[in-house]
Amino acid sequence: MARIAGVDLPRGKRMEIALTYIYGIGRTSARKILDEAGVDPNIKSDMISGEDITKIRNVIDREYKVEGDLRREVSMNIKRLMDLGTYRGLRHRRGLPVRGQRTSTNARTRKGPRRAVRGKRK
Repeated sequence: MARIAGVDLPRGKRMEIALTYIYGIGRTSARKILDEAGVDPNIKSDMISGEDITKIRNVIDREYKVEGDLRREVSMNIKRLMDLGTYRGLRHRRGLPVRGQRTSTNARTRKGPRRAVRGKRK
């Protein structure tokens, strides 16, 4: 089983897809990484050689911020917005949608399950 950036890649998937299991790497980035490392994107993750894994690992370490470092940076950016008291920071603090979505009827993912309002009868 291949292990890159602290993540065990899934068995039996194409490398192009398997790399997307790493936080911070999507399909486009995965293609670029494999091109740069000179690895076939169609090879299965359990058939890849140790040499190819090393090449991929070197490319990722050199050019991409992934997993723990990226998560830390994102959380620090959110914390900075909250400390500054910007509009976006206040929305993060209150657990409401940050990017201008409506909240009267939707936003259940951010707000959580509905709480029943007592005495709301016609």
